Parts: sequence; C-alpha cells; structure tokens
Amino acid sequence: MKGPLPEDVLHRWFGYRTFRPGQKEIITQVLNGRDVLAVIATGGGKSLCYQIPALIREGTGIVLSPLIALMKDQVDCLAESGIPAAFLNSTQDIKDKRSVEDAIRTGTLKLLYISPERLVQPAFLEFLKSIQISLFAIDEAHCISQWGHEFRPEYRQLSIIRKTFQDVPIIALTATATPSVRTDIINELSLSDPAVFIGSFNRENLIYRIEKKEDGEQQLVHFLQGHPNESGIIYCFSKRQVTDLAKLLQKNKFSALPYHADLPKSVRHETQDRFLRDEVRIIVATVAFGMGINKPDVRFVVHYDLPKNLEHYYQETGRAGRDGDPAECLLLYSRGDFRKIEYLIEQMADGTERQVGLRKLHEMVGYCESRACRRAVLLTYFGESWDKPSCGNCDSCHSGRKTIDGRDILATISACMEELRDDYGVSYIADILSGTVDDKVITRGHDTSSCFGSGKPHRRGMWVYWIRELISCGYLSRYGSRYPVVRKNPRTRDALAGKIPVRIGEPEFQAVLTDESVGSEPTPAENNLYEILRDVRKLLADEHDMPPFRIFPNKTLREMARVRPRNPDDLRHVYGVGERRLEQYGQPFLEAINAYTRHEVANG
Repeated sequence: MKGPLPEDVLHRWFGYRTFRPGQKEIITQVLNGRDVLAVIATGGGKSLCYQIPALIREGTGIVLSPLIALMKDQVDCLAESGIPAAFLNSTQDIKDKRSVEDAIRTGTLKLLYISPERLVQPAFLEFLKSIQISLFAIDEAHCISQWGHEFRPEYRQLSIIRKTFQDVPIIALTATATPSVRTDIINELSLSDPAVFIGSFNRENLIYRIEKKEDGEQQLVHFLQGHPNESGIIYCFSKRQVTDLAKLLQKNKFSALPYHADLPKSVRHETQDRFLRDEVRIIVATVAFGMGINKPDVRFVVHYDLPKNLEHYYQETGRAGRDGDPAECLLLYSRGDFRKIEYLIEQMADGTERQVGLRKLHEMVGYCESRACRRAVLLTYFGESWDKPSCGNCDSCHSGRKTIDGRDILATISACMEELRDDYGVSYIADILSGTVDDKVITRGHDTSSCFGSGKPHRRGMWVYWIRELISCGYLSRYGSRYPVVRKNPRTRDALAGKIPVRIGEPEFQAVLTDESVGSEPTPAENNLYEILRDVRKLLADEHDMPPFRIFPNKTLREMARVRPRNPDDLRHVYGVGERRLEQYGQPFLEAINAYTRHEVANG
C-alpha cells in the first residue's frame, strides 16, 4: 500500500520513536486490509493500532466507542496533535453534526467517533455508503459478548458492518477478554479470517495487595500516608460512598476530589483536568472515572469496595503505573461487599445476564480468597500461561507462599466429576473424594461409585481447599448463586492435556483475609483431636453396626475439637448434639477430649 510508513506517522503525529510490543504487527495487518482482533492490556497503546492505519489508508476511519466522554477525550487528544478527527453524538446540535458530515464528504476528516446505536440507524448507514471508509475500529469490543463483563445488546447489531461493507477491514480492540469472549467477538462480528493478537496481561510493575476490610477509613488513611504527594485513584461502589470518602480525605489534609455521574458535567470535566495537571492528587470515584484517562504517573489504585468482576478490577488497576515505574494496587475486601453486589445482580431481569454476573462475582471473590499468587490467578483467568513459582510482586508472594503442580489433583477431581455426571458443589465433591458418608451420598448411591474415596489418604478439608484453589486459578468454574456447582471449562481440558501448567498455592500457606472467606484454619492440635474423635466415632459405629455419620456428623466433631467440652452440660451446646445422642454417645467423646487435654498439659 502506498503512503507514509507507520514509523513516520508514529513520530510525526504522535511524537513517539518506537512502537510498543505488537503495535507494528497489528498496524501492518490492518494496512493490508485484513480483519484483526487485538487484546492489549490497559495502557498498552490500543488506540494507535487503528489511528495510524486510518491516517495512512484512503478515506475516513470509523471508530465505534461506547461512551460519549471517551469519544471526546480521544478527539481532544488527536486535535492537540493536529490530527483531523471528530465525533457525532447526542451532545451536538444539528449545525455541528452537518459540519462534521460535510468534512467527511470533502475528505478532510480522517477519524470519526460514533456510538454503536448511531451506526445501525438506516439513514446513517446510507450516509456511510456514500463515503470512502478506510477501516472500522470497534473499541471495548468485549461489550459484544454476552459472556463478557459489560454486555451491551446494541453491540450485537454490529454484524451489519461486515454484511454492508465487505471490503473494509475491521479491527476489534479490548483490554479484557477471556478466551470464550474472544471467540464470541469473532463470531458476532463475522470477522473474516482475522489476525488475532493477544498481548501479555502481565503488568510487571504493578504490586497487587488485598487486605481484609475491618476499619476501611483508617486503613485507607494509613495507606495514603505512605504515598505522600503521589497521584492515585480510589474506586468506590456508590456515589454516596465517593462523596463521604472524599470529605474524609479532605478533612485529613489530602488533596482529593470526588467524581461520579451525578456531578454536573462541567464539574467532572474540571476535576478530570485538575487531576491530569497535578492540581489535585487523588480522585475518589465510581467506575465512571478512568475510561480513556491516560495519566502515566498514577502511583496507586485503591478499590475501597469489591469490584463486580475481574475484568473491571484488571482494567481499573491498569490505570496505575502506565509509565512503567512501580505502582501499588490495594483492594479492601469484605464479604459484606460481596453480599451487597450479589443481591443487586439477583434483581436483574435477564436470566443470562444474571447468570454471567453471578459467575463473575464468584470469580472475583475466588481471586480475593485464593492463596495463590495474585498475578498467576489474573493471568490464568485471561488465558495466559504462568508457571513461575513466584511473581515477587504481590502480597501472597511477599508472604512466602509456595506453589505446587496441581495437574494430578485436577485429574482426580475431573474423573470424579465425570463419574458423578450431574453438577455438584465443592463440599459434596470433597465428600466423595475423601470417602465421607452421609445421608445424601447414600441416597444418591454414590457411596458405591468407583470415585468414592478415590482421594484418600487426603482428608476432606484438603479436597475442599484444592477444589476452591483450582476454581480461583481458573482451572475449574463455579456456577450459580444460592447453590453454586462446580463445572469444567476450556482451561480444564488444556491443563489436563499438558498445554498449560497447573500451579496452585500450597495449603500450608495461611490466608490473612477473613475467617468467613475460606473458613478459619484449624490448629494442628484441633486437627489431631479431630482425628482422635473420628476414631472414637468409628469404634462406636462398628459396635452399633451403623454408618459413623449417624452418630455425629463431621461438623460436630470439628466443633468438639475446637471448643473442647469438658462435661455433659458443655457438650449439650455443641452443634448436632441432642439429648438422646448426648445420653447414648456423649461419654466416650468427653473421655477422649479430656484425655487429650491432659496429654497436652503433661507434654507441654
């Protein structure tokens, strides 16, 4: 193709001397007229991948963007570089719109930003047919997929582009697309033999940390005191939280301003400009802030509340450290936030949207509660291999956690799920693998299956941990809300086939989040006493010719080992101990507990 070289355009119009990884290859494919799907991390330079081809190819590049504010930011940045670009949206009057259309007809405009809703209007489609189009760029392309985190139905109509403009290249771009979402984007847009570029999701300079949110305000103030005079963004769930937190920070002498959708447009614009000019250091915002904000020296991003999904979390943390220098990403996590978001998602009318939202929320919680390397969980989620024992740049790795090869563990769990056929939850699968008998297992006949007890000699609690860890790391998936079940996913097959490594955190690593997240870890003494009580139960069960669980369930034995009742009155208050069972079976357990306690005292 004739025209200036991409390197010349890069330097002349944008002032850069070299391309970032992948940019030149993507631009070359678009210049050659080929469809492209590009998944590039936030801050990786997606915009140049269509802006440079649009400046070189004949005609006007049509850019589909989901937000009016994002269109304006892009056009303003291009105008500052002297590049002829404009947008068409509902903020303009008829005179402004006609002026833009005239510029397109005369060939003086190289880039036009519009919404998906405008593109599919019959009258606008007819207008596009009358001009020369260099390319179609679909930004935030994950909105096309109903399996994505920001599905927008109007994006589904964009397949009309290929039907109407068969010879115009389409480039779909996003920063956050899992493998299933990528496939959906290609299919829904009817991309023709697209070149697919998947950049690395690994932002090595970002430090990922998660803390249990106990006194959130004090934790935040303490964190900010360690980042004096640095630029940062604090994300909150609600507009009220944004307002209250901004006032708190101002009271504590921090340079902070609120940003949310209910503020007047002029105030939001001024706040954004002041942040970019370093006149204000901290923005407290809802997710409305950040799209298209290219401030390179953001040194921290704090999630004061739980994000709804990993895509949002990754995208928002990606606004830190764009200059390549170290930046910190702190998430304050509580189960209360989870329940609040879960409730809102369950009110959704659309069943598919509700299902996807709940699944992604559980994946977000899994990330927070995982003992694995934060970076490993994130990269695994987005389909990128990560087999290093430690990233050295997250709270898990800083705590000295270790990983193990979990392929054999995954294979055992997978084989069990295959034999069970129906979907079951984490606890039930762990019961089967560990050979734990209860009424449900017997009723379903699974105590006679070949997978029953196939996970011995590992105990049930270990299998619960491993299943949860594999879910957190993306090797298994959890579906449903009230009664979530475990299912395989495409990564399960790839992992079992040896195509990707299976790294999970060692169970010895102690989580420091919240008791209600993964459950309080029993002490070694509690584990020892629990096993003794299991032996007592087994002897009694054999004596009475009945399954052990009918004497006391495991939960009762666990509580006995934890609270150590010393007499019948104490034992009466333990879960699952009624008067009849207390009378029939209580004494042997009390004797075992007291004997173990005496042994502990005697042996220090």
